[in-house]
Parts: sequence; structure tokens; C-alpha cells
Amino acid sequence: MARYNADDSFDKLRSILEQRESRELSSTATLSVQGVRRRPEKLLENDYRQNYAVDVDRILNSLAYTRYIDKTQVFYLIENDHITHRMLHVQLVSKVARTIGRYLGLNEDLIEAIAIGHDIGHPPFGHDGEKILSDLCVENGLPPFQHNIQSVRFLDTLERKGRGWNLTLQVLDGILCHDGETHSHYLQPTPLTTFSQFEEKLRDKTSSPQLPLMPGTTEGCVVRLADTIAYIGRDIEDAIILGLITRDEIPQTCKKILGDTNGTIIYTLVTDLIGNSDTSGQRTARIGFSRDVSSALAELKVFNYEKIYLAPKTKEKTPFILNCYRKLFDHYLKLETKATKKPTTNCDLMHDIEFSSSESYSTEEKVRDFIAGMTDDYFLRQAEKIGCRIPTKE
Repeated sequence: MARYNADDSFDKLRSILEQRESRELSSTATLSVQGVRRRPEKLLENDYRQNYAVDVDRILNSLAYTRYIDKTQVFYLIENDHITHRMLHVQLVSKVARTIGRYLGLNEDLIEAIAIGHDIGHPPFGHDGEKILSDLCVENGLPPFQHNIQSVRFLDTLERKGRGWNLTLQVLDGILCHDGETHSHYLQPTPLTTFSQFEEKLRDKTSSPQLPLMPGTTEGCVVRLADTIAYIGRDIEDAIILGLITRDEIPQTCKKILGDTNGTIIYTLVTDLIGNSDTSGQRTARIGFSRDVSSALAELKVFNYEKIYLAPKTKEKTPFILNCYRKLFDHYLKLETKATKKPTTNCDLMHDIEFSSSESYSTEEKVRDFIAGMTDDYFLRQAEKIGCRIPTKE
């Protein structure tokens, strides 16, 4: 058995880790040596990091990751530091998914990379902002906006002045296919091995937003279900803090099977998922819940949508946000159309992106990407500058 020694070279240390993965991980896990990059890279001298660990570092050091700190999860324009924001959500997803992966013998580095990167494409003000931006994109001749596609776009295309981070195929695919809003009893990965397959998947999803996509790795399946586990109970706790619901309103069946606090709900779902998943097969894994727990989770999702996400109090400031989105989109379109050179305003409008001459980058795409990358507060400051009425935080 390979062991560490103080005088081992860094190359040997990485080799020991790779041998350990091959020996100890499940037959349906994705090994680090299987990581495929769009552009082949030479290993840095003395680099002991494995493929997916490198991707984690790159995502953590991206500008888009930094902007998570002021991105809405569900509740926006709330003056309460204890309400969940996007940064905390992705950390919770990562923790939940890595716990599941550890017990199922999966690659925790790959899980972490997918988890922390999966929501990077979310625009300001959560899913309300996403719906508004999607409508504006369609009105301006672009495909409907989808935050999972935008997450891939930021990390693979826009970051580093248009060079992207050259992340592995497996990480980008997991981010693309993370749709935690879709309820699933269980998931089975549909393997992919080339970037051409990934690009086809991306094109299909771009043209057909309702198209169901299946992750290409077992780890991607785990993150997708962990996304739901991480938000379902946490959103209930936030809603109780804000007075939208009381704990007594949680459906009795859900209380009996899942519990009525975030901690018990997460523990029940994680325990059930570990106990009912199978990663021992030689070909494909099956990641999912027992039937009773899956049914209770589906009922709890309906409850959350009706009582929390679509509640009048949750939506009361949406008209203000809609107005700001429309005015900003129109303002930036006109600003860019009139500009004969880089504008002298403090809005870069993606002018630092250095695409090759063969690649088109329309004004509408620049505006979409610029707005999608904003934090909530930056969005409001820019809207106020052009005369929008800005709602106050409560």
C-alpha cells in the first residue's frame, strides 16, 4: 500500500492519491485521472493537486464566485443578516453532497467543484430576477435565460477576459445539469466523454429550456439532489423568521416522515438517500430516495411554492425589480449602440472580453451577461443612477 514519506516528490504524492482513489472509491465514482479539459494543460512543476481539486481552486478564485456574497437566494430586500444568501446556499449544498459522497464512495473533489459552481450564473434577485431577465432576452432576440447555462458561460467563456478557467468536462456538465427545482425520485447518470457531446447537450438545453438533462457522473447526480436537500428546510426556517408561515403549518405527513426543522429534514433526507442509493454496480449508479420519503419531499416542495415562494409578501417588491430590469436593459442597449469606442462610464459592458475575431458578441449578449453578473446592491445602485425608484430594505 502506497504511503506518504517526508521525502516523497510532489509527483509521487499525487500518484499516491490517484492510486488511493482507484483502490477505495466506488466502481461508479469518477476518478480524477478521468478529468478531461477542453484545452490540454501541462502539469505545473511539483503540482500535487488532482484534476477536480484544481477546478475547486479555480472556481473559488473566480470573480463570479466572489459575487455570490450579495446574491439573493429566495428573499430579497430584507434587512436581516440571518436570511440565507446564495453564498451560504452553495456552501450548504457542498457540505450535504460531500457527506453523501463520502458514504457512497464517490469523488468529493468533483462533488465540491460542481456544488460551489452550480449557481454562479444566477442574476440579481434570485428566480424572480431570472424570470424577468429571461423575458427580456426573448424580447431582444436571445434564447431564454437559464442560470445553469449562464454558470457554464461565466466559468468556461467569460472569466479571465474571455479565456475562461478551462474546467474539466465533468465539472461543467454537473453544473449544467444541476436542476434542483425538478423533483426526482432517483437519478441515474448518462455518461459523456467528449466536449462535443457536452456542446450538443448545451445547445439542446439552450433551445429547449424544459428539456430534462441527466448529469454525466454519479457525483453530478448527488449534487443535484443535494441542492434540494440544502434549500428545502432552510427556506422554511427563513420563512418562519420573516413571519410568512408558522411551524405548525408544515403538512403533517411531511412532519411525520421528514421532521419539522431544517436539521431534522436534512438528516432524514441524507440518511434516506445514502441508504437507498446504489453505487456498487459496474456500469451505472442509482442515486435516490425511498418512495415514502420522495413522496413527502414532493409534498413539501408544493407547500414551499404555495406558502413561501409565491406568497404575496414574497412577491410584493417584484414590480419594482421588474421596472429596474427593463430600464437597465434598455439603457445599456442604447449606451452600447451609441458607443463608437469603449464608453467613458463606469459600466464596462463586458468590453474586457477578448474573443477572437471569428466569434460574434452581440450588444444584447453583452447586456445580458453584464446584468446577470451583478450583485443585488450593485444592480440597485446602477438602477438608481438612471432614475429608477429603488425599494427600501425592510
